Amino acid sequence: NLYSWIHAANTLCFCFLQMNANDCHDPPKYWTIHGLWPDRAEDCNRTWHFNVTEIKDLMSDMRHYWPDVLHSSLNRTQFWKHEWDKHGTCAATLEVLNSQKKYFGKALELYRHVDLNGCVCDLLISISFFIFQMTAIKEALTRFYGVTLKIQCLPPEEGEKAQTIGQIEFCFSKELQLVNCTALEGESNPMQAHLKPGTSELSVCNDTLPTYYPSEVP
Repeated sequence: NLYSWIHAANTLCFCFLQMNANDCHDPPKYWTIHGLWPDRAEDCNRTWHFNVTEIKDLMSDMRHYWPDVLHSSLNRTQFWKHEWDKHGTCAATLEVLNSQKKYFGKALELYRHVDLNGCVCDLLISISFFIFQMTAIKEALTRFYGVTLKIQCLPPEEGEKAQTIGQIEFCFSKELQLVNCTALEGESNPMQAHLKPGTSELSVCNDTLPTYYPSEVP
């Protein structure tokens, strides 16, 4: 399977322990792309270096839908370089992803296809940090897409009881068709996930905890 990870940029800054408030520069108020990742990469070409000129035709969409909110560089290419070096050079074993333009272009195409922002507008009421049951969110997304997604959360803040959705993962077959996301070996069961309050790391959401839906996302 290929994993396409889409994250809420407004919560991303909290999941990096060494980042400070200044590193989160003007985050967008909609779901953005994190990356397109093979789940079991075995044949990666680490000598295939990132060349931003190969995706110059995609630059406008890349800046909008795949922004780097953690770095203040003017061209914002460091995030894309990291994704290509770590994941794109492995995904390129598929013909449909075997160039930098194909890899980033297909990720943008899949992002538009799943239309998470539009889905959320139909399924959830946008109220400032409205609290939901995790199971209700999962069931609504499953009904909409016809497959099971993987949702990751930030643990409750100290003194609070609710977790916050930080990332939603869509899973695709090698034919790039949506499929159910299944837990990889060693992952915790969502019902048994133990999120340590006060930490800043994303984990599989706990089905038993009340859940904040990020207010900045429509």
